[in-house]
Amino acid sequence: MNQQNTYVKPILKWAGGKTQLIQELIKRMPNKYNTYIEPFFGGGALYFFLNPLKAIIGDINPELINLYSSVAKAPFDILNLLKTYENTEEFYYSIRSVDINDLNSMEKAARTLYLNKTCYNGLYRVNKKGHFNTPYGKYKNPNFINEEGLLAASHVLKNAQIINKSYLSLLKEYAQKDDFIFLDPPYLPVGQYADFKRYTKEGFYEEDHIALAEEVKRLSSIGCHVLLTNSNAPLVYDLFKDYDISVIPTKRYVNSNAKKRVGEDVIVSVPPIRRIYVNSIENCIPKQVKKFPTTRYMGSKKSLLEQIQKVAETVSYSSVLDLFSGSQVVSYLFKSLNKQVISNDYMVMNKRLGNALISNSKVKLTQKDIDFLLAGELRYDGFVCNTFKDIYFSEEDNAFIDLVRSNIAKLNNKYKKDLAMSALVRACTRKRPRGIFTYTGFRYNDGRKDLKLTFEEQFIHAIELLNSAVFDNGQNNRVYNKDSMNLSTKADLVYIDPPYYSPNSDNEYVRRYHFVEGLARNWEDVDIQWETKTKKFKNYPTPFSTRNGAYDAFDKLFRKHKNSKLLVSYSSNSFPTKDEMISLMSKYKDDVEVIAIDHTYSFGNQGHKVNDNNNRVKEYLFLGV
Repeated sequence: MNQQNTYVKPILKWAGGKTQLIQELIKRMPNKYNTYIEPFFGGGALYFFLNPLKAIIGDINPELINLYSSVAKAPFDILNLLKTYENTEEFYYSIRSVDINDLNSMEKAARTLYLNKTCYNGLYRVNKKGHFNTPYGKYKNPNFINEEGLLAASHVLKNAQIINKSYLSLLKEYAQKDDFIFLDPPYLPVGQYADFKRYTKEGFYEEDHIALAEEVKRLSSIGCHVLLTNSNAPLVYDLFKDYDISVIPTKRYVNSNAKKRVGEDVIVSVPPIRRIYVNSIENCIPKQVKKFPTTRYMGSKKSLLEQIQKVAETVSYSSVLDLFSGSQVVSYLFKSLNKQVISNDYMVMNKRLGNALISNSKVKLTQKDIDFLLAGELRYDGFVCNTFKDIYFSEEDNAFIDLVRSNIAKLNNKYKKDLAMSALVRACTRKRPRGIFTYTGFRYNDGRKDLKLTFEEQFIHAIELLNSAVFDNGQNNRVYNKDSMNLSTKADLVYIDPPYYSPNSDNEYVRRYHFVEGLARNWEDVDIQWETKTKKFKNYPTPFSTRNGAYDAFDKLFRKHKNSKLLVSYSSNSFPTKDEMISLMSKYKDDVEVIAIDHTYSFGNQGHKVNDNNNRVKEYLFLGV
């Protein structure tokens, strides 16, 4: 446990305080960390909420640091002084005008707290001489004598080192691996002030924000987990484009115009460097992976292999369970990395390809096998010819499919059977415009070379590709065809790439590939819907077909595999949302990171523009350890 359960309210009113962002910040925090460090402390809303067991808090404002140090040491001395103060304009200005150099630490602390509670909106503002100059607030009953709150805050503050230093000095002296750093710097200007090149409030300039971004990069490189808040300003996106950025609507209480008391904050999530910078990876995957036959399979992760490998490299593992293996390309990646691979998919066509390339280590189809598969006369009396006449392929092509499928059944080696069937499936998808079976005819014929080759040429080429991809990685790799919820096997790392649920598109793999799925299983145990034009069969039941179903399914999978490291691929426009996924995984994992892939800027689950920046996130990788 990093924190205690007692919730304590901040003792100061603070413009820009983070009370309304606390729940959003907690969602993005690591479950475990060493020391909590907050160098722009201000009102300290997050610190008081968390009540961490070990903390370092700091601020460059000496009056603030004196207040918190004094409250930690002697709260009753401060309370006794406050009881002599009055809520009048005359008394307020008399206290405000006092030279703080003439006061002891307790008197300074009482003055700071009194002025904060009685000034306008708790706004800390100083003039060029550094003198506090916020006007009197004219509140009837300001609560500057809050004995219960002050004593509670004193108890919490005793757990912290309280330091009066610049944020850079503090972080460079104290921040260490596995610390959690919360940064809430003076915000960049937006709106009518956005054109100013320098930001002068509290002496924090544009170049200071640039220096802060460099420090964040350093903190990440030494193994710290960082959360940073700022305004929704263009420079923030430029400085932190390599990290995950979420936009959060917030209220502003310091504007006299109620209509303008709204805004947008951003939260930048910066994990330790071992789990970032995956967008610029080049040539890191094994050469063997290049031998994997390209596919046109919906949802294939071929374009993300380098990123998946880079994230997986941050944890230790010897075995991998690819729970929704699909095209088998990720399983093949892990096999190429010499890991023991356990591949599973609910579709038989994918299982047979897995047998051909994942569990198979040496069997290939010989020329004699190929001649055998092509032997025989094309007769127009097979299942495909009769069932799918004039639907997807010509009569001659249907007859070729029937011939080869009947010959595949006669092979005496299971790996040869699966290699041949995978080659036939590939030939079917290559000879089909768009590679899917949701429509009849050839209206999408775009003149591709694949469509001009004969079925036999496609089939033989597919065999050549598959044969070339067979190799031995020295591991006992296994392939299953089971419901993911019912598969009882363990691995060091579990990779989860389920059908994505989105209201904007369907995730029905069977609807798209029913013909080749039926071919792979010889149309056994399927319910063909004979009344349909495409002669499809009923979709396999899956909990990922609804939002609530997907949410519950993820919860069950994470619980089932809680003793393994979890790596999840997921789309930014799917449900559950990014934050819901983090919350779900955090129930079972102490450390959860989300990595945005192939993006310029990430706004969490928001799909809108911010200023001139588009949300281009295509995929997330969630890592739970």
